[in-house]
Amino acid sequence: MRHARHFTPADRLLIGLDQAVRTIFGRPPVTERPNPADSFSEPELSDAQRRHAGRLMRINHTGEVCAQALYQGQALTARLDDVRRAMERSAREEADHLAWCETRLQELGERKSLLNPIWYAGSFTMGAAAGLAGDRWSLGFVVETERQVESHLEGHLRQLPPEDTKTRALIHQMKADEIHHAQLAKGAGGAELPAAVRLAMRATAKVMTRTAYWI
Repeated sequence: MRHARHFTPADRLLIGLDQAVRTIFGRPPVTERPNPADSFSEPELSDAQRRHAGRLMRINHTGEVCAQALYQGQALTARLDDVRRAMERSAREEADHLAWCETRLQELGERKSLLNPIWYAGSFTMGAAAGLAGDRWSLGFVVETERQVESHLEGHLRQLPPEDTKTRALIHQMKADEIHHAQLAKGAGGAELPAAVRLAMRATAKVMTRTAYWI
């Protein structure tokens, strides 16, 4: 009978470093899911529409870099194995988003944010701190993060031109996944974060989205 391998903290740290390099400079492992945008043809967009859509996708790509860092930081410090496994599965689904966003960025002729390494480091630190605070708070952090991302994606859907069906299909799938991840974390015992923490998270997200649009 084959037994599951148990990783030491040092093992998980090295795995985390590998994932960090893949996230920032390459692509982390993804799931078996196809890119939802592949079912749609490239729309006819004006230069201004294409540029705006591309910059919105740069924000989304940076958001997914942050999501990878958050989940990886939380998985590193999670105390319960089932919580760690849930974090790792959600991180793989977020890696799908990262790969999809990068593909769409290239199609729209835009680059990734130059500040991604900085955002990754900050998000990893926040995720690890949430994990150290305890699994209930770590899961609550996931719930609040996914709620804010869901709202943020809804705003992008309102800004995108209706004819950009490729980008819209991608964002719709990402939004559905974020809702699912929030539900899983809540069902696993995620605690409601204090109002001050939620406000701080929103303020940080606002800085990220505004800088990633341009840089």
